[in-house]
Amino acid sequence: MRPHRWDAVVVGGGPRAVAVVERLTAHVRRSGGRPVSVAIIDAVEVGAGATWRTDQTEHFLNNTTSSQTTIYPDASTGLDDVPDDGETLVAWARRVAVEGETADRPSWVVQEARRTDPGSFPSRRLQGAYYVEQLDRIEARGGVVLARIVGTVVDVVEGPGAATVVLSDGMRLVAASVVLAQGMVQSRPDAEVRSLAAAADRHGLVYVAPGMPSERDWSVLPAGEDVIVRGLGANFFDVVAELTAGRGGRFEPVADDPHGRLRYLPSGREPRLHAGSRRGIPYRSKGDLSARQAAVGPRFATAAWFSELGARPAGSVDFGAEVWPMVARDLALAGAVATEARHPGAVAGGIEALGAALAELPLPTTASAAARDATRAVDAVLAARMAPEHLLQLEHLRRPTLGEPIDARTWARMVERLVVDELDSIANPATSPRQAVNRAMAVLRGPAAGLAASGVVEWGSRVHDVQGWFDADGLFLASGPPAGRTRQVLALIEAGVVRLTGPETTVAVEDGAFVARSAITGAVVRARALAETRMSKGRVPDTDDPLLRSLLDSGRARVHAMEARDGARVQSASLDAVPPSAGARLGLALVDGAGEPSARVLVLGIPALSTQPGSAIGASPGVRSPLLAGADLAARRVLALVPEPLLQP
Repeated sequence: MRPHRWDAVVVGGGPRAVAVVERLTAHVRRSGGRPVSVAIIDAVEVGAGATWRTDQTEHFLNNTTSSQTTIYPDASTGLDDVPDDGETLVAWARRVAVEGETADRPSWVVQEARRTDPGSFPSRRLQGAYYVEQLDRIEARGGVVLARIVGTVVDVVEGPGAATVVLSDGMRLVAASVVLAQGMVQSRPDAEVRSLAAAADRHGLVYVAPGMPSERDWSVLPAGEDVIVRGLGANFFDVVAELTAGRGGRFEPVADDPHGRLRYLPSGREPRLHAGSRRGIPYRSKGDLSARQAAVGPRFATAAWFSELGARPAGSVDFGAEVWPMVARDLALAGAVATEARHPGAVAGGIEALGAALAELPLPTTASAAARDATRAVDAVLAARMAPEHLLQLEHLRRPTLGEPIDARTWARMVERLVVDELDSIANPATSPRQAVNRAMAVLRGPAAGLAASGVVEWGSRVHDVQGWFDADGLFLASGPPAGRTRQVLALIEAGVVRLTGPETTVAVEDGAFVARSAITGAVVRARALAETRMSKGRVPDTDDPLLRSLLDSGRARVHAMEARDGARVQSASLDAVPPSAGARLGLALVDGAGEPSARVLVLGIPALSTQPGSAIGASPGVRSPLLAGADLAARRVLALVPEPLLQP
């Protein structure tokens, strides 16, 4: 039986909800208080949520290894009431492999668990099964009365002493507190997407709009035909796997190839994929994890330098003019060091002379063009000291041809070189210059973004530079797909199943067909099918989530904004919420249009990312986790608001 009034309702049923329940049980068990009643509501699946839903294809993989996933705090997190029986994904998979099938555990979970080791990349559905089973395990501890409800929340109305959660089917739940933990925020279709969808309807075309891959029907894309694909980020690799291996195609190793090259054996049911994007090339791959990789020691953007900047007054640092120039120098130096080690003499005058030349570069003086000027200055130093065949310039990362048009033959040679270099980067991560740049970005992107999160970066620069392009560059270089998945895409390129159209690819509808054009390569492709593999994510102001729209449109919530250096109000992409640093009295509280914090509605994680930096990253064993810290604070606030308080605020 459901209680007349819940102690808490959690909206969103993914890992953040599981973490909140875990923290609730830990604190209640320690306090010896009565069980807390909690209802978790998710539109897709309670426990897994939308991203990790267990009914999706096995071809959609997690982008981190099995060893990097947990839902439990450990000694590294600094939290109280750390459980002594917290089960990581790897530990759970080992147990499942031994236990086998159960009434609630299908055979595919057991099969995938038996293939899972610390260095493997699990399917998203397997990780979802982990979260689902951990929620059951946490509930069995005691300390909570839990209900799982699949439905869509359309409103939360706060009243005296309680909040009412309204579902689309008319169900209403009254609770002492509500935690909004929706996870990934989806955007409503923009004008271009609406126009393409309407044109597809008029002309009988096939259009797969942007969104989460697990929520799209990829079977509608025709076999054996040309299909235009827009987007070469993380989703691209998963979708391509579903359209090839998922349709019966096979990959086999190329005998005696030193780079682990694969050959694709088609099934005949895969489409021909003409793929393009603004940058024109796919995300950089992770290296083989079995290979030993040297640590990157920054010469310019050192830990001490970051600390010095972090001690500056709030809003006093311009990211493009002060942070990026140092990060750019380290990225360039990392690539040059690896190049010189592999090809002695490639750097004229040696690495020390190159480092000295980079150190002598002045900081940009014009803030509006600072990042561009810094990049060009670094690239000029590299060009002056390295032969063209060894040159790896930073501007090429964003614009492979530096914006210059090239003919089809030149682009084909560039793609051939891309395949060779990427295979080398995967197979030889310790010596590859490309992988050295990737590793340098992996080391530096966290501290650089941390400066912005701390408030020391001026708000306009944070939105324009950090969120505008640096985050995307970091993902491109340091958050690429698993090596095995990249090898598959490279094999598909060599087989002609995937064809890269080139940078600055645009799509329109002309004479009853989709037409893709690259302004750089001159490629033109006509097709009756278009698949968007880019995500429609991240921007709360543009969301079509019915609950968030209701709160924003009624003024019961607002978008987080701050004043830039020139006095203008600069809007973020997130809800406004009280930062976690405010603690158990106000931390995480939703902020309304008048700037007043809610007494009973909390926002956890991604919807309020600008006030909760790092909370989008999953929890890993042995690593301090903003996700778990936020869940702990949410649990404490929930317990402080129940009719019989169990914890002091």
